[in-house]
Amino acid sequence: MTQVAANGLLLEVEEFGETDAPPVLLIAGLNAQLTVWREGFCRQLADRGHRVVRFDNRDVGLSSWLDQHPTGDPVDAYLSFLNGEIIEPPYSLADMAADAVGVLDALSLDSAHVVGGSFGGMIAQRMAIHAPARLRSLTSIMSMPRMLPLDLEVVLLLQSGEVDPEDHQAIEETALVAARRFAGTRYPVDEDDVRRRSIADVNRGVHPDGATRQVLAVLADGDRRDLLAAVELPTLVIHGTEDPLIPTQGGEETANSVSNAELVWIDGMGHDWPEEAWPQILNPICKLISQVEMKR
Repeated sequence: MTQVAANGLLLEVEEFGETDAPPVLLIAGLNAQLTVWREGFCRQLADRGHRVVRFDNRDVGLSSWLDQHPTGDPVDAYLSFLNGEIIEPPYSLADMAADAVGVLDALSLDSAHVVGGSFGGMIAQRMAIHAPARLRSLTSIMSMPRMLPLDLEVVLLLQSGEVDPEDHQAIEETALVAARRFAGTRYPVDEDDVRRRSIADVNRGVHPDGATRQVLAVLADGDRRDLLAAVELPTLVIHGTEDPLIPTQGGEETANSVSNAELVWIDGMGHDWPEEAWPQILNPICKLISQVEMKR
């Protein structure tokens, strides 16, 4: 792994695969480090003939933290949003999309196939809106083009909160509660893996204040549907049928917003990345990439 200068920040980047292969940029979700794109997933994607790039978004993991900005209370902000009040974030989704473009610049990539998950899908959408020439294709996974009503109890599970890095039991139990809630019924939670990754994530760079600022960026972003209607990129939308966080309406609206977008449902998947479902995620992504690359 290495850090690159991008959009005035330092962003942690890791790559898999051959450098001359078609590039795929993976954008992580809210409060998620680059490790949310599991190493095995990245290696499988690389083994299918791609240069895979994953990175920590701003304000999380080993990338720049913007603690010079205030955080506020995410619950209060969400309630203000529901009441139609104006949210003023310290930075926007468009700024985070510019970060992703900066990663491409730092790696001397003129364009890439961009894949975003959840909050990362929203960033990828903004990237397609503001810098379409830098995308060869767009894949939006378990995401949405506007803020739909969400289950606040589930949303709060995304917030890591202040943690004692020495209290492994508390860290593991908190992660298990979230993993069980996010999972669908088809794919069982690998509890040993959840425990292991929870400790690794805390040791690597959990940053609750950054997560709150990311929440504000989402709430302030508004409705992207009309802007996405002008996007002419080959687009794939993937969504689990049992997502407890982002309603299936979010996947439908994303696919309906972009002309000729393909919508792929994964039956019984929740808001998670179960290894058993990786083929159902990788196959349509690789198919889209292959179709686009054949035309280049």
